[in-house]
Amino acid sequence: MDAKMDGSADRARAMEVFAAVAAEGSFSAAGRRLDLTPSAVSRTVDRIEARLGVRLLLRSTRALALTAEGEAYLRSAKRILADLDDSEQAIADQGAPRGRLRVSAAHAHGRLCIVPRLGEFARRYPHIVVDISLSDRLVDVAAGEADVAVRFGPLADSPLTARKLGENRRVVIASPAYLARHGTPQLPEDLLGHNCLNFNFRRAEPVWPFRRDGKDFALSVKGNIEANNGETLGQLAAAGVGIARVGAFSVVDEIARGELVPILEDYNPGDVETIHAVFAGGANTPARVRVFVDFLAERLGLR
Repeated sequence: MDAKMDGSADRARAMEVFAAVAAEGSFSAAGRRLDLTPSAVSRTVDRIEARLGVRLLLRSTRALALTAEGEAYLRSAKRILADLDDSEQAIADQGAPRGRLRVSAAHAHGRLCIVPRLGEFARRYPHIVVDISLSDRLVDVAAGEADVAVRFGPLADSPLTARKLGENRRVVIASPAYLARHGTPQLPEDLLGHNCLNFNFRRAEPVWPFRRDGKDFALSVKGNIEANNGETLGQLAAAGVGIARVGAFSVVDEIARGELVPILEDYNPGDVETIHAVFAGGANTPARVRVFVDFLAERLGLR
């Protein structure tokens, strides 16, 4: 039993060494990170390759490169090491939740809806270190790139757990100044005579959906500015540049202050994006993850 336990510990340490080599790009840098000599790091990698019977690294005098088998082993090693960390953290979490919590969120939603509430979370859970990254890149939670990711829209099939946080409805908005200059559209077709600000990530011709007498239809609109997020389009609309159709969360404050006005609400089709928190669930979910997801569900609500 002791020998098996020692062997498991040795393999975990070897995985840690290999992950450091992959991250640092050299044996010497990995050694400095782990307080080992370069030769000790090299021998550890040699033993892994000998045990597996495959080449994990391509070595040259200038650099190290992972083979396909090395990339697969690195992914597995990261998962196993993360599981070990979580298992140990689960014991520590029997008291107050603590530890580092890596959160990923889309830039606009994170800045407008999550970051303003982090102070409250920090006061409630002072032993949790929140490490938040705002980016529109989809991080790989299953591979350990984040503990919790906030996602919009349909979710792909995965072994991850998803908890609904709310829904984001779309709204057509314009500034009072723009409407005073150009008139307020009374029918969706009136938009054809207006500067309609659009998202730039749709390849197809930009269309806005509407509903009349219970039937849905789409209207092709045009404008002279496009952007990749609703916050930017909302700012442009508030500045009187044109009319935009965006997620309500990105302009809720401007609407409350009267800087933007929802229009054509009688024709709003009611389409929404579901917002989820995605994380590695199960019985061993760390308490820091559980309480953060609970907090988001409590504080975000429907927008």
